[in-house]
Amino acid sequence: MRTLGWLFSLALWGTAAQTINFDSAKPGTVPPGWTTVAALPGAPPKWEIVKDPSAPSPPYVFAQVSHDTADGSSPLAILDKANVKDGDLSVRMKPVASKEYRAAGIVWRYRDPNNYYLVRANAAENNIILYKVADGKSTPLAAKSGPPQTFGVKHPVPENQWSVLKVQFRGPLFSVYFNHRRLFQVVDSTFGQPGKVGLWTKAGSVTYFDDFRIAGK
Repeated sequence: MRTLGWLFSLALWGTAAQTINFDSAKPGTVPPGWTTVAALPGAPPKWEIVKDPSAPSPPYVFAQVSHDTADGSSPLAILDKANVKDGDLSVRMKPVASKEYRAAGIVWRYRDPNNYYLVRANAAENNIILYKVADGKSTPLAAKSGPPQTFGVKHPVPENQWSVLKVQFRGPLFSVYFNHRRLFQVVDSTFGQPGKVGLWTKAGSVTYFDDFRIAGK
């Protein structure tokens, strides 16, 4: 079920999905209901609604447009009202520009800027990896069925093109998808309680997001 722009209801969580497409938000602003934060050092992040004719749901997208390349900085945009323990998250993402990193991701079971889960797709390295961020330390998590110390997968992540990144989370089991294909699974129980969800970028990665889809409880 699609919403009109960024507006949607979170009064009841069940199996119904909600999609935020940002088309009723005002260009140049952060849409109502979102909070932007910078995890780890760096200048304040700059998120805003921008126009993109190529958007999956035109005309507007939600974009991280700062070029700050402070090593370790992670601009986040967090949806204020969602509080989800188990569910599905997906987003259409387009890495646009960066001097060093071209990475985009989604976060879940978010407690604060130093504690959450993250799956990110990196167009500079062509890989997709799931992390836990605990007490500000980012740790890659090994794939469930891969060799020891195997983190994520090598996979093409196209620049200046729209792709779909998705995670399913049920208790300690996380399943990662890219363009509707499941790539790997991870098991971790660090954060088992409900938390917020949102979007993530890395150190100056100018990235566009559209059609943020949430289903959960």
